Amino acid sequence: IFRTCLLLTYSLQKTKKQRNIRIEQRKGASPANAQIVHSGAACNVKDESINERIYTIKEGDTMVLQCIVKGHPRPQVRWTKTAGSASDKFQETSIYNETLRIEGIQRVQGGRYYCKADNGVGVAAIKSIRVDVQYLDTPVLTVHQTISDVRGSYYQEKTVFLRCTVNSNPPARFIWKRGNTLIEQSKDNGVDIYEPLYTQGETKVLKLKNLRPKDFADYTCQVSVRNVCNIEDKSVTFRLTNATTPPIIKLSVDDTVVVDPGQDVVLTCEVTAGFPRPTVTWSRYPGPLPLSAQVRGPTLILRAVTQADAGFYNCTAFNNVGNPARKNVNLVVRTMTNLTFQITPDSNKDSETIQIGRDLKLSCHVDATPQDKVNYTWYKNGVPIFNSDNLILLRSDPEMEPGTSSLDIVDIKFSDLATYSCMVNFPGSRVPELRVDVNISQSITPPVLSVPPGGQIVSISEGGNAELVCLVTEGKPRPPILWSRTEKDLVMPSGIPVVETPDGRLRLRNVSRDMMGGYRCQTAPYNGLNIKRREAQVQLNVQYPPILDPVFQDVRSRTSQTVTLKCTVQRANPTRLTEIRWLRNGNFIRMSLPGLKESPELKFKLEPNNSDTYECRVSNSAGTSTCTFNVSAKPYNAEFYFDTPNPVRILKGNNYSYNLQWTQKDPQATERIVGYWLNVRKQVDLGGREPEKGVLMSYTIPDLRIPLSYEVRLAPITAYSTGDYVSRIIQYSELCGFEDERICGFTQDRTDVFDWTRQNNLTQNPKRSTNTGPETDRSGTKEGYYMYIEASRPRAEGDKARLLSPLFNVSSVKSPKGPVPYCVSFYYHMKGKHIGTLNVFLRMGSFASALDLLKWTKSGHQGPDWKRADFDISPSGPFQIVFEGIRGLNYEGDIAIDDVSITIGKCKRENNLDNAGKTGKSVKEWNYKI
Repeated sequence: IFRTCLLLTYSLQKTKKQRNIRIEQRKGASPANAQIVHSGAACNVKDESINERIYTIKEGDTMVLQCIVKGHPRPQVRWTKTAGSASDKFQETSIYNETLRIEGIQRVQGGRYYCKADNGVGVAAIKSIRVDVQYLDTPVLTVHQTISDVRGSYYQEKTVFLRCTVNSNPPARFIWKRGNTLIEQSKDNGVDIYEPLYTQGETKVLKLKNLRPKDFADYTCQVSVRNVCNIEDKSVTFRLTNATTPPIIKLSVDDTVVVDPGQDVVLTCEVTAGFPRPTVTWSRYPGPLPLSAQVRGPTLILRAVTQADAGFYNCTAFNNVGNPARKNVNLVVRTMTNLTFQITPDSNKDSETIQIGRDLKLSCHVDATPQDKVNYTWYKNGVPIFNSDNLILLRSDPEMEPGTSSLDIVDIKFSDLATYSCMVNFPGSRVPELRVDVNISQSITPPVLSVPPGGQIVSISEGGNAELVCLVTEGKPRPPILWSRTEKDLVMPSGIPVVETPDGRLRLRNVSRDMMGGYRCQTAPYNGLNIKRREAQVQLNVQYPPILDPVFQDVRSRTSQTVTLKCTVQRANPTRLTEIRWLRNGNFIRMSLPGLKESPELKFKLEPNNSDTYECRVSNSAGTSTCTFNVSAKPYNAEFYFDTPNPVRILKGNNYSYNLQWTQKDPQATERIVGYWLNVRKQVDLGGREPEKGVLMSYTIPDLRIPLSYEVRLAPITAYSTGDYVSRIIQYSELCGFEDERICGFTQDRTDVFDWTRQNNLTQNPKRSTNTGPETDRSGTKEGYYMYIEASRPRAEGDKARLLSPLFNVSSVKSPKGPVPYCVSFYYHMKGKHIGTLNVFLRMGSFASALDLLKWTKSGHQGPDWKRADFDISPSGPFQIVFEGIRGLNYEGDIAIDDVSITIGKCKRENNLDNAGKTGKSVKEWNYKI
């Protein structure tokens, strides 16, 4: 776009006065309208029903959909999708863009795409298009065989099934070959071809009944799909011999392998049978093979394994005969962590202390893999303990967590007060052993849990760091403290339900208001007495500044009227407000201190000297928040109307005019709008009328230079102020798509027999012949218009209809090399067995002495698609382009044109263009597939 400093200031050079120009007003707010067009690598686009189109594309190509919208104000566009894969990310995302582009489209991205255009006027416009992604995978051929006795044991019958499976869209067609010969079921009694039930994908089975010698051969399954996207056929070949057998494998290790961390592991999957030679693969569940894994044929090598390498490793051998052979190995890597102990006083006596003459249980637990291979050893004062009358060892205590070892001390005596040790290890393993010591004495007492004074409620500003404290002030031994939320179903800020703290101090960083609430602290049931858990609560109070509404508000008003600014406190912690101050342009307003209420207000009479920025600052002990008001008597911005049909008009002297249209936002909010500044100094006068909300205003900007583009700025004017400028780019365009009833200034020739007709898909006669005329305009949209001649009655063979372009004045366009060349370009549609002729003339001279020179012609059926043609002209004076349609032999002879352009300069040439249809200089045309 060329942005120039001209910007309509040329008018100042013509007159020193501001020009009052009358403007046209009409209803301008219009609901959104949408249509979907495509520009990607489509194989085919067709209408499935009245309301939907199908976009067919090959997998891996680029899909481009564009939602062309109309309406005022300009609609917002949103793309959504349904009927796709649940894993498709686009299904969960709204795309706010008029153009949707998907490169390398995949099959899961097929489905129904919706374009929704909404501008708040009326009902939103929604258009849909169904995307059909076509693909054809390489087929998979597997062989299965059965052997059955016939008539007792006199002989055996061997039957072979060759199963060919493929994934495709659309459904695939299958061909079976033996060698290079096509297999036909009707000509060979020894075969049967059928589709099995309940199979994934598309499947065809070739059944070889009671194998014959000639059945041992090469078999080919060839698949193809309907030739829409030019997808090549795929095939697979299998050689069937009398040695064909399914695979059999065996592993070099047991089903479960237990190793120490750091060890190397070698797994070998030996193939013992199978022809053709089976292929061996290794996989892992869950997750992929480790990055350090090495696969060498049937052998998998894992170096220096860690706990992350544990899992099930699967060996699979397949040769497409029978079912694949599979073996699994469970790899377990030994680990031991988190060794804990419990002291349980005599539970039968409901005791919480150690007393002579009562029972006592010591428990020891370790988190280990594998849990059942852990060895527990108990010591008393360093001496191993063995089962006796009063010391009973339990390898796995059924009353405790699985994998817990216990030592029961029956009828405890003074001699049993000692230091007991629990040693844990894996026999024969290099994993280090773990040990925990427990000193049993009468000084063991229950814990006392308390919150320090003042710690029951912890107040902290949002964003700060907090520490919640629960201390074990008495008792021995002192267990760790477990923290959780008091509110049901709430988790800790770290995302887990329970957090352990060894010292009872819970530290929270970057505290937010959603962390506010109650926190429960409890003694852990391990590493201490296994008795009723002690607990307490701490309340976290997160303080934050007031949340205000509005944060910002643009206030417009008439002068001399009272303006009320209101700032509402929605939430605050603490709720008590400490200060409310009003400011104007950053300076405090001198006024009596307002009351500390939740909705402070400021009232004043708006004058030209107090249109400023006002702030309301509301504070509590946590901070200050602000409501900002921009108060002004300036009118709101104008809103440009972008859907003006054919705004460009060609004038004399290589100039053009532009019909600029806009609406005024809320014109009653401020003083009466008397006009508009166009750019800086050109005033557009309203002629005594006031703008109305939703009413479209227009002004024709004359004398713009071809082919420059301009940045236009517009601002409303009142008696006291001028509104802000809004800007847009206006561009010169010669393309005429006949979208407006004025058809770009084209006119019907009064000397012909009948007229051209403006039409789109929605205005077509439902009883018309489907064998002639276009379904849609050149872009493929049902809403788009085109011009056509109707060949039905009362038209007769040879009847002519002429359409005349606007008059082009070239007298001011000079070139030292002679007449200036022009390029005439258009699309035509000539489908039907009775198509007549389409002629294009260059008309020179006045009406009385007009001379028509034939520049392009085409006759007869030209296919179902729109085609493009162009040719060069070099007129020496004013000229028009004439499109003449001549009716053919019968009614199937509709001829249409669309997207006509007449531009300065020669047409751009391409080497591969067909020049058929030319009558003078070079002409180009090509097929345009919709």
